[in-house]
Amino acid sequence: MENKELLKLLNNVNEGDDSLSSDRHNHVLLIDALNLFFRNFTTMRFTNSEGVHVGGMGGFIRSLGYLIDKVRPSSVYIVFDGAGASTNRRNLLPEYKSGRNLTRITHWEVFDDIDDENSAKVGQISRLIHYLHCLPVKLLSIPKAEADDIIAYMSKYMPSKYDTKITIVSSDKDFLQLANAKVDIYRPIEKEIFSYHHVKEKFGLMPENFILRKVLLGDASDKVPGVKGLGDKGLLKKFPELATQILTLENIFEIAELKYKQHDVYARIVLERNRLEQNYKLMDLSNPLLDDNDKIDIQNAIESPLPEFHPRAFLELYEEDGLGHIIRNVDFWLKNCFTSLTSYK
Repeated sequence: MENKELLKLLNNVNEGDDSLSSDRHNHVLLIDALNLFFRNFTTMRFTNSEGVHVGGMGGFIRSLGYLIDKVRPSSVYIVFDGAGASTNRRNLLPEYKSGRNLTRITHWEVFDDIDDENSAKVGQISRLIHYLHCLPVKLLSIPKAEADDIIAYMSKYMPSKYDTKITIVSSDKDFLQLANAKVDIYRPIEKEIFSYHHVKEKFGLMPENFILRKVLLGDASDKVPGVKGLGDKGLLKKFPELATQILTLENIFEIAELKYKQHDVYARIVLERNRLEQNYKLMDLSNPLLDDNDKIDIQNAIESPLPEFHPRAFLELYEEDGLGHIIRNVDFWLKNCFTSLTSYK
């Protein structure tokens, strides 16, 4: 190869690299905000010098830096549930998410009662938003829309429009149904990234069928009942097709109708068809519960400019709240984790 050809090739490589590195839609980190906050609130017992619990917001901020350092995204969206977020699903199932954490106190040594703890949660979330406004990350919330639906829509829209690689951060298993060649899910509980193949290996079924797993087994945390007598171990024994074929809910009903005399589980599925169809609507993130205006708002948020980075204001908040050594060398941490995000256009 002659020198001129080699130089031309190297120039093309460099140009290609520049265009990839400058595209803010190249690799997007989508964070289920309240899911990550409540996990930190529960596990972080950190109190400042005045004895005030700050583990929820401090842990969230530290986790955010860890995630950016691990994934190295080109942009970050922190997605909150909107006001009245559960309304649409409660219209389908009145018991949906009812009774969550009404009597449970997480840090009994810090808070006097459940009201005191709940007040701290609200206060820390409000304060956390002030911190996030100092960073070059986008905050997204839509009235009456759950973060699940917003994230699900973005996970489909952005790869289609921009060829975006998506990494979702949440311990909610509902998101595993979205795993594909362009969408991974990072689960803080396992500290693992679940790719399409990882989901298949871990659960023994096609990721496209994960929604059917959820429908049949239910979700106790959301007060969505499954099929009585059917558990993790029995699911693939009753429906081995889930491991090898992409099925629909109608396929499940057809199989159950053919085998209803063989086991009570099949008979229950036939008898509970209406309820299971309702479960599917509740849990199906391939069709998020958003209207056209919601989708336009999300698209506008994607197209909007990146928020400015205000490290000094962040440090002032950090000092005021007495977060101390919850983050080691916070000045370096800020530059290392967030400065790179400002280079994407």
